[in-house]
Amino acid sequence: MTAQTAGTTNPRALEGVDDAVAERLAAALRCATVSGTGEEADDSAHEEFVRLAAHLEASFPRVHAELELRTFGHSRLYRWAGVEPERVSAILLAHQDVVPAGGGWSHPPFAGVVDEEFIWGRGAIDDKSRLIALLEAVEGALEAGIRPRHTVYLAFGHDEEVFGDAGAVRMADHLRAADVRADLLLDEGGVVTEGVADGVRVPVASIMVGEKGYATVRLSVRELGGHSSMPGKQTAVGRIARAVARVQDRPMPLRLPPVTADMLARLRAVMPPARRVLLGAAGAAGPLITRVMAARPQTEAMVRTTTAPTVIRGGVKANVLPQHAEALINFRILPGDSVAGVLEHCHHVIRDPGVTIELAGMASEPSRTESPGPAFELVARLAREVVPGVAATSGLVPGATDSRHYDGLAATRCNFAPIVLTEADLATIHGTDERISRLNYARLIEFDRRLIEELAAGPIGEEPR
Repeated sequence: MTAQTAGTTNPRALEGVDDAVAERLAAALRCATVSGTGEEADDSAHEEFVRLAAHLEASFPRVHAELELRTFGHSRLYRWAGVEPERVSAILLAHQDVVPAGGGWSHPPFAGVVDEEFIWGRGAIDDKSRLIALLEAVEGALEAGIRPRHTVYLAFGHDEEVFGDAGAVRMADHLRAADVRADLLLDEGGVVTEGVADGVRVPVASIMVGEKGYATVRLSVRELGGHSSMPGKQTAVGRIARAVARVQDRPMPLRLPPVTADMLARLRAVMPPARRVLLGAAGAAGPLITRVMAARPQTEAMVRTTTAPTVIRGGVKANVLPQHAEALINFRILPGDSVAGVLEHCHHVIRDPGVTIELAGMASEPSRTESPGPAFELVARLAREVVPGVAATSGLVPGATDSRHYDGLAATRCNFAPIVLTEADLATIHGTDERISRLNYARLIEFDRRLIEELAAGPIGEEPR
């Protein structure tokens, strides 16, 4: 193994991975494992998932010789038996699938180009880098003779981008049937950001401890139609547009949930003096704090169930009154709100019995969030070691991850990867020119290496024996 994998002193670990390590990730990026729904989508990606599986097995022979592997479709669940195998210390998640890639890339999205600074391709951040980094770290640990004190699971889903029903749901059900209860569940979601947290001048490691819920609401209207030369007082298009405007103009109320209050308390020491004073009176100043946070989309998501009209359609011709029009509005639901509450809110603000309001597709409630414990503090300490100078805090994943399917399987849930991203970098996730720097990839592997060493030393939160 190279100096960038587990079981070594890693003198160059934070200078960037070498070509051999970069190439193993690049080869995974060349597998166009685009997730989809329905048999046609599954068939089209099948060979790409088979290629990726072959690459994993060839690149990490010790992992596949020594860990127990169970497959669920293309999803892969590894069991790494501990010295004391009856207890489980960690469930480490990542996903193999990616979203489609459009045009305009500097390099073809599935070419896996490696240059002196970056490894380019769809999935470079979301989420193959985390998956391959975990295998690099475990392979190195096995070579060095390191074994966790308690059992560790690696769960690599294949359909996270389309809700995880065929992958994560089945793996989580298997773990529940085996009565698994881990100290830590670690997945994607939070990163180290620069210049994103308002007023904070140091990099912030956002270790998410839960995620918002998800619901898409369909609004639809049916009218008689006719010729546009003799319209009534309103058309289906006008009626649906008015309903969308009412929902957008009257968002759900601002709130400061406990997880957001904890996030702010952890950041208080690195905030400007005026913000520190305000946060010192968070109980009394809660409404003011939420209004300040609502000024930016990145922070508004922490204090509100967000409303995003995304689709509106109706009509077929300029001189024909439409008989049908509909719109889709996506909500990301703050803990304390619910899917039912979103529907009730839509009925309340639209106030039009002619508009049908219903859920469109899958919906999920916000995850449970608990007070950060020893496992959170371990992840925070490792983040500070791998990225010196960061301020570590908690938070909520605004989107959906496979973690939600593992609810109740671990005492502490953390969504985090120790990669440093700017706002421009964040825009490449599901966007154009997704890439990860060699330095960030080295950070991922080093973080996983150190985590494995901690799991080998003893139970999380207890002194090593």
